[in-house]
Amino acid sequence: MDLPTAAAHGVALAERVIASVEADPSRLDLGPSPWAGPRVSAAPAPLPADAPAAAVFPSGRPLPPSLRRWLAFDSGLLRRSGWFGPGHRFTPRTLGRLARDEFGDGWGACFEPLSARFDECFLLPGGSDSRRVLATNSVDAYGEYPVFALDVDDLPCVELMYPGLDVYLADTAGIVTRGGPGYSALADDPAYGPRMLTHARQVFAGAFGEECLG
Repeated sequence: MDLPTAAAHGVALAERVIASVEADPSRLDLGPSPWAGPRVSAAPAPLPADAPAAAVFPSGRPLPPSLRRWLAFDSGLLRRSGWFGPGHRFTPRTLGRLARDEFGDGWGACFEPLSARFDECFLLPGGSDSRRVLATNSVDAYGEYPVFALDVDDLPCVELMYPGLDVYLADTAGIVTRGGPGYSALADDPAYGPRMLTHARQVFAGAFGEECLG
């Protein structure tokens, strides 16, 4: 499939993030998670081109273009978030398993009923009481998978936050600004709103989030 390209999306946007990191690799720019460390530790550590993770996810779903480009630049950021096991192999979790690992069995159990729908998830740096999660259960016109926020501050919920890893990386690098309050603020963005809506329709029947009541 030929994917549409534009400077605000996909590989082109990932390239802009990489350029900003190369200009200041030690910058702590991961929003409210400074403990995640700099985006690149020491020198960038590209994923070997022949690594199993360089091809497809364990589910057989293709890697999004922005992830392919990012891993060709550096794998350290995602490795620190538990994306890889021995032999550079991906180590995905279901949403329920990831939530239990991050929030404990009490709050985490609320997300377990969504595990069948979110069966291949990866933690991303970001958030304090909330978490950022890339899930491979929906794909948009740019070949990108959505990034969700998991929150247990009031009612446990999962909400669409970014239409792809490309936009997540760009937001945390200060290249993209999420206007307005709420996790799904990009739904009203002229550039990213259509992509957000694509994922919302595929995952939440048109809504941008769902409460997780166990």
